[in-house]
Amino acid sequence: MAIYKRGYRAYSGPLTPTWSRFLVVSRYAWNGLFRSRLLTAFFVICFFYPVGAITTLYINHSPSVLSTFHLEGSLFEVTGKFFFIFMIVQGGLAFFLATFVGPGLVSPDLANRALPLYLCRPFSRTEYVLGKMTTQVVLLSLVTWVPGLVLYLVQSSLAGGGWMWENLWIARAMILGSLIWILVLSLLALALSAWVKWKIAAAALMLGIVFIGAGFGHAIDAILRTTKGSLLDIGNCVTAIWCSLFRVENTVSISAGEAWVSLLVISAVCLWLLSKKLRAYEVVR
Repeated sequence: MAIYKRGYRAYSGPLTPTWSRFLVVSRYAWNGLFRSRLLTAFFVICFFYPVGAITTLYINHSPSVLSTFHLEGSLFEVTGKFFFIFMIVQGGLAFFLATFVGPGLVSPDLANRALPLYLCRPFSRTEYVLGKMTTQVVLLSLVTWVPGLVLYLVQSSLAGGGWMWENLWIARAMILGSLIWILVLSLLALALSAWVKWKIAAAALMLGIVFIGAGFGHAIDAILRTTKGSLLDIGNCVTAIWCSLFRVENTVSISAGEAWVSLLVISAVCLWLLSKKLRAYEVVR
């Protein structure tokens, strides 16, 4: 049949709800994450410490194990510091996981000029960023606050229901502290991925911003004899907030309020960089 004799009709099938369209991008990005054996192996390694922590809690509350070593009571008291150390370890692993995954989320679309194919549909830049970010948020959540809550529930079951209600603030601190770190890492990775189209270079730049920024901040503190240079250290800022949330002694030279301001500024800069780069067209000179 000749092409001009065909009658074309608009699509009449089911439509994706407007509120959840960003999840389409997230779903396809998630499908390609574990094609790398190196990423899969590292993701499994991220659960070694939670398993070890759960084992430690069991030993701490096991009368048979404690009697074997002629110990009474428990080996140590489980407080906010125990979960703070857990967050430090898992937060570090989440950083390296974000460095490996994040730079490859946006750069392929920009390198292959595929962004106009997204934005020519009823799909906004905000939904595109949310879709890509959701991939990282879910992945990093699986190695931070999700195993942290499992650890909290295990401790509650071993210590009794009274411990759970008395220390409910630990669960809130773990969720809030993890989400702060996850959102900062996700925005930073997406911004660098948008501006540096080469994945390896974007990952190296992310490592440089965190580690070189920390060194530069400490150099400012030493030269000018101040503590404000530490605001350039993203790790120090997050640690200050975590110390406040988990009610442990602040181990860094800045307060939690200053850390909040610094992270908000960094997040705003990342959003501004994304808004400048993610466009439906590109001017080539």
